[in-house]
Amino acid sequence: MSVKKVMVIGAGQMGAGIAQVFAQASFDVVLNDVSEQSLENGYKGIEKRLIRNVEKERITESEKEEALNRIQTTTNLEDASDCDLVIEAVVENMDVKTKVFQQLDQVTPKHTILATNTSSLPITDIAAVTERPSQVIGMHFMNPVPVMKLVEVIRAIQTSDETYRLVNETTKQLNKVPVEVNDYPGFVSNRVLMPMINEAIYTVFEGVAEPEAVDQVMKLGMNHPMGPLQLADFIGLDTCLYIMEILHEGFGDSKYRPCPLLRKYVNAGWLGKKSGRGFYVYE
Repeated sequence: MSVKKVMVIGAGQMGAGIAQVFAQASFDVVLNDVSEQSLENGYKGIEKRLIRNVEKERITESEKEEALNRIQTTTNLEDASDCDLVIEAVVENMDVKTKVFQQLDQVTPKHTILATNTSSLPITDIAAVTERPSQVIGMHFMNPVPVMKLVEVIRAIQTSDETYRLVNETTKQLNKVPVEVNDYPGFVSNRVLMPMINEAIYTVFEGVAEPEAVDQVMKLGMNHPMGPLQLADFIGLDTCLYIMEILHEGFGDSKYRPCPLLRKYVNAGWLGKKSGRGFYVYE
C-alpha cells in the first residue's frame, strides 16, 4: 500500500499547514472542518503563504497553482471514504479526539491509517476506541508546519510495524525528518520544552528576573532563537498550561506542577499573542 490521498481534519494553523505540505508534495488533500468559515480562513492562509513563497522565488507560480488545485475542502467527514491516510488536528481535548476517531473508523476504508497530531495526549488511548488500533499512530508536526523539519512519529502500544513504516516513508516524502518516539506523556518535544518554559515562568513568579531578562539570558547565553517566555506567548499560555497538566497527571511528579503564575495568567484571559497579552503586550 502507498498513500495517495490524505484528509486533514481541522483547518486551523496546524491543520492548514499540514494540508499545505502534503499538497506541495503532490498528494491529493481533503481539508475538513466543522465550519465553512474556518475552511475559508485555512485555505486563504495556505494561499497567502504560497504567494509569499513565489515572491521569494522558493517556488514557481505554476507550483503554487498545482498545490492549491490539489486541495479540496469539506465539512463532511464521510469525504474520507477514499482516503489512505487521515490526520486529525482538532482541539487538544481527549473527548473531542476520540469522537472523531470513532467516526473515522466507521467511514474510512479498512486499509486507512488514522493519525493524530496531538502534542501530548496518549496515542494508545485514542487507538483503543477504534476497531483498527494497529493502524493508529501519532504524527506530531511542529509549528509552523511548512517551515519546521521535524515530525515526531509516535507509536501507540498497538501500532503495527507496517503502519509505522508507511507513515515514516510518507513523512520523508514531505521533505520532513521523522523521529520515532514511544507513547509517553508529552513525547520528547513537550516533555523537554514545557518544563523549561514552566521553570522560566517560576523565575518571574519568584521575582528572580523580569520576562525580558529571562528571555535575554536564554537567547544570548544559551543561543536559543527565541526566549522561553516569548515562545510561550506564541504557543499560547492555555496550551502550555494544558500540556503541563497532562505531564503532571501522567507522571505524578511534582517537578511537572504548573507554575501558579501560569495558571493565573490563563484565568485572566492573558493567553499570549492570540489574546493580545501574555508575558508581553501585542498590538
